[in-house]
Amino acid sequence: MNITFLGTGTSQGVPVIGCSCEVCTSLDYRDKRLRSSVLVESDQVNIVIDTGPDFRQQMLREGVNRLDGVLFTHAHRDHTAGLDDIRSFNFLQEKDMPAYGMPETLEQLKQDFAYVFGPKNYPGLPRVTLNPIDHNPFQAEGLNVTPLPVLHFRMPVCGFRIGNFSYITDANQIPESTLEKLEGTEVLVLNALQRERHISHFNLEEALAMVQRINPVRTYFTHISHKLGLHAQVSRELPENIHVAYDGLKLTVSG
Repeated sequence: MNITFLGTGTSQGVPVIGCSCEVCTSLDYRDKRLRSSVLVESDQVNIVIDTGPDFRQQMLREGVNRLDGVLFTHAHRDHTAGLDDIRSFNFLQEKDMPAYGMPETLEQLKQDFAYVFGPKNYPGLPRVTLNPIDHNPFQAEGLNVTPLPVLHFRMPVCGFRIGNFSYITDANQIPESTLEKLEGTEVLVLNALQRERHISHFNLEEALAMVQRINPVRTYFTHISHKLGLHAQVSRELPENIHVAYDGLKLTVSG
């Protein structure tokens, strides 16, 4: 199974508009962060987790010409705003795009993209089939997926485990029942927003403590703001098996 980090930034991305801090003005390509998303490629199946505002740019950058489905973690716009560009794959593949998410996430999509899910009298609209999920394992276009319920302050968010790969973003609480589902994971992707404490995201200290509890083989931090610091600097501070992800990073994970 191959994983590509399409984006590793927080809701504003990095650089932030109008900011002249050392991260936002860095010339290191690893400090340029689009909104968080990953591409999972397994057994000829391509799945994307979240379609943020940079979805089109991410698909073009990585040369993705086939997409079989989308998993949505939650309905915040930095994770859903690129849904309209699914229509390019509708045209290429001549079929609707399956999308999976918790019922409350799908209901919000229906509101935010009412023109997509209302009467389809206009040619060229995106064609998306919504598939509600719960906390039980499910199949997404042949992939076995285990939901990982977490909390984003008080908002339920759904991470996903696919084989030995586990992806959690926009979280500051992981229930014991979800920690049990993470046992034995080889690769963990976890949000680490910044150094200071935050109301709805793990900061670096909290993320490191959570990694110690989960004990994966490798960890990659994502959903990173400019307040975390320079990629090179933060990387030097981390244990050998914990990394700061960056846009375009590719991993291979056992199934």
